[in-house]
Amino acid sequence: MIGPFTYEALPMRVVFGAGSLARLPDEVAALGLTRVLVLCSPEQEVTGKQVAAALGAKAAGVLPEARMHVPMEVARRAQELAAELGADGCVAVGGGSAIGLGKAIALEHGLPVIAVPTTYAGSEMTPVWGLTEGGQKRTGRDIRVLPKSVIYDPEMTLTLPAQMSATSGINAIAHAVEGLYAPDATPIVSLMAEEGVRALATALPRVVADGSDLEARGEAQYGAWLCGAVLAATTMSLHHKLCHTLGGTLDLPHAQTHTVVLPHALAYNEPAAPEAVTALSRALGGVPDPARALWELACRLDVPRSLAELGMREEDIPRIADLAVADPYANPRPVTRDGVEALLRAAWTGAPPPRSAPTVQPRLTERRSRT
Repeated sequence: MIGPFTYEALPMRVVFGAGSLARLPDEVAALGLTRVLVLCSPEQEVTGKQVAAALGAKAAGVLPEARMHVPMEVARRAQELAAELGADGCVAVGGGSAIGLGKAIALEHGLPVIAVPTTYAGSEMTPVWGLTEGGQKRTGRDIRVLPKSVIYDPEMTLTLPAQMSATSGINAIAHAVEGLYAPDATPIVSLMAEEGVRALATALPRVVADGSDLEARGEAQYGAWLCGAVLAATTMSLHHKLCHTLGGTLDLPHAQTHTVVLPHALAYNEPAAPEAVTALSRALGGVPDPARALWELACRLDVPRSLAELGMREEDIPRIADLAVADPYANPRPVTRDGVEALLRAAWTGAPPPRSAPTVQPRLTERRSRT
């Protein structure tokens, strides 16, 4: 029997399919925009300029300064430039860094954002924003930052290197994993989460084996869309709290950090989340231990598996553990200082996660954070 629940669909238009970037001018026109600022990272400057050229007179300029975790100084520069150019909207081309910068402008000035994702992170589907200042990352939710339109064109991901494709995809899988045991999970969210994990886990090995496989890249984008929608609809738990802390405090690379931490955070929560384990087992092909299966997937994709190789020092572990438990997110298993430190030490070494422990009674700990 399905119990009562509340599900709020977010106002979002999606254009999906190979070659769909050609419809960007139509999306700009449909929103009534006349001068849009194109945002991208320095690595995507050429792509950003191509997008601006395609928009012609409706492009107010290109700002190729997006950075991970959206540093406050970069956000202020973008906000000032948008005002100076008289922009009435933004086109964010890239991954979470570019889309996050667009959200910062939307948060400050209310300018609508059109997202053109070139990775699989899923940020484009959420009203979640993040800003980093003074070594601390703040996150929040505001419907104003949700992109008005998203163009998923797998051709835009063809130049994404194999390792970034893999870590970006596992980052998206993390959204779905936590959505399956979120305190506000619903049957609709759980369907999207399971299908998103299945699509990405199936597509990523094919993408890594052949970066020109357009069908596989399209399936990965489809999975990222679903996983991002899950993140938009549910609260986050221990995994995201740890990654926010590691990223904001130590400036560790975003997608790679999610990739390393996910199997260990899931192993921590598996005993208290049997329904999530069952769904993930199905999504991953009937495996008995989803946490170990995700760690093994990272091995097959040849991506980082330890926080040490991302630049974290062993002596940072106690400090990160303290920060993570100081203001914990809602979590199905009680969050303890010793448990988090043990989790971090395993992730730091790159060891496989421990086998599932016996089931314990779920309990939501601390506040419910949807950020």
